[in-house]
Amino acid sequence: AGAVMTYVAKKCGICFQPPSIILIYKDNSEDKTRQRIMPVRNFSRFSDCSLAAEQLKNNPRHKAYLEGVSLHQLQKLYSLLKGHLGGESLAESLEKFQQEETIDPEEDMNKLDDTELAKRKSIMDELFKKNRKKKEDPDFVYDIEVDFPQDGQLESCGWDVESGDEI
Repeated sequence: AGAVMTYVAKKCGICFQPPSIILIYKDNSEDKTRQRIMPVRNFSRFSDCSLAAEQLKNNPRHKAYLEGVSLHQLQKLYSLLKGHLGGESLAESLEKFQQEETIDPEEDMNKLDDTELAKRKSIMDELFKKNRKKKEDPDFVYDIEVDFPQDGQLESCGWDVESGDEI
């Protein structure tokens, strides 16, 4: 039997100042919703988002928390940060990301190499899971709110954390 995940990721966002990736997750051992802030270090507008996402996901300190977060989503957060560092507005970055994520129906998939193909496939999966975007919290950048598969029955939680002292 697979081990039960102790931490269930609920929502992931990016904060520009200071640069950090914020994860809202549920701690099953205590049945509490918590927030984890993962500072982004050594990242510039010239950095590679895929690499940064992989390093974060495999970081021993954060690994357990990020189990439910897709690499694709982390890449998206990094790409927003990268755009921000390059002087783009959030809208521009999202727009750019959206364009990269749009699949051209006329495109001949057979001509693509494996990496491109895998990218298209992950975009399709992602588009399939596209979800509501909420903008009520001024300090968070959106997100890229991903509803994780395991809470399909539950309403996606907002940013409300049960008690202030946990953050």
